[in-house]
Amino acid sequence: MNASDFIPELVINRPGYLEKSLIYLGKDIIKVFTGQRRVGKSYMLFQLMNHLMKNIPGSNILFISKELPDFRFIRNDSDLLHYLEDKVSPDKNFLFIDEVQEIEDFITALRYLHARRKWDIWCTGSNASMLSKDVAGMLSGRIMEIHIGSLSYSEFLEFHRIENTGDSLNSFLKYGGLPFLINIPLQDETVREYLKGIYSTILYKDVVSRYGIRNIRFLENLVVFAAGNTGSLLSAKKISDYLRSQGVNMPPNLVLDYLSYLTDAFFLIKVPRSDIQGKKVFEIGEKYYFGDVGLRNMISGFRPEDIGKIIENAVLLHLRANGFQVFTGASGNKEIDFVCQRNQERIYVQVAYLISGQQVREREFGNLLLIKDNYPKYVVSMDTVQWESVEGIRHIRLRDFLSMDL
Repeated sequence: MNASDFIPELVINRPGYLEKSLIYLGKDIIKVFTGQRRVGKSYMLFQLMNHLMKNIPGSNILFISKELPDFRFIRNDSDLLHYLEDKVSPDKNFLFIDEVQEIEDFITALRYLHARRKWDIWCTGSNASMLSKDVAGMLSGRIMEIHIGSLSYSEFLEFHRIENTGDSLNSFLKYGGLPFLINIPLQDETVREYLKGIYSTILYKDVVSRYGIRNIRFLENLVVFAAGNTGSLLSAKKISDYLRSQGVNMPPNLVLDYLSYLTDAFFLIKVPRSDIQGKKVFEIGEKYYFGDVGLRNMISGFRPEDIGKIIENAVLLHLRANGFQVFTGASGNKEIDFVCQRNQERIYVQVAYLISGQQVREREFGNLLLIKDNYPKYVVSMDTVQWESVEGIRHIRLRDFLSMDL
């Protein structure tokens, strides 16, 4: 089989990720696309393969996917190296491995292949532990991570071929940005059944099976708690105390372990808490969000009382998609939803459902007014009108913010 035989007929490009990836084409480093299941990592490989076939004629492209039965025989590093033995050409060799972490001792194989310098290596992985300090150490700086997220709002509009309207925004906030949704009707029950299947795969394959978890009930309760407290300041003790009140006894250190498993699977995103200057990161009181708002809503429901949590989650995902490292900010007893750093740039973002009165207005703008620097500051809300700036602090409607390149 040729690599082109595995490429689906419809591949919708994600230009931002493709442009970032092409920088590393031909570079002597192992490239790994990471991200939650079903966010489109495999399709990034397909986009690159299409690019090679179009722009570099004569490329020797080899594709391996551990999600396809065709490659079940590749169980470990020895199987992989044996399979590649007679497939190398004199030059222009490109190796694409989908879900590389499913190959036992894949690190050994990647180190060998990199040392041989015969292949330009691209992989995908659905678990952050594959790039842990131990793994990175064994690969001695030979690996570059390119994180793939679910669709941004702009990508959601393009994929679904819909206009930027209030109804489109509501659909995005309700159903989320997993790319496969373009293949099914955007209806509550249909989408819920699809997302339920993805949730089960992540929870039971990427977490329960990978880490040998026995207390599955606790894990499920923890996910429900995280969904209900999206964007709230949390601590392991607070979660442990709550679960104990529900009849589930689990010590705080085990809560932290389980949370780390969920973040390693890119299901949850941990946002640390820091002072406004970013000079100190606090050890407790981080916030947790979901890698896809649709999955969060499948667990906890899309309820009016949760809309503030949902839009805050959507804003976080947009900030991360634009390359910002994000913290929640603290200044005395005042909180800033997001303190965002990208190289030498910084922005501050407050998120509100609606600027519904003077009290809300003073709270959201007032916290930002306490920050005495000249970095951009935004208040983002679902208001349909654009409120005036306050001492340089801009109000931006959510639909406009999610459409911005920051």
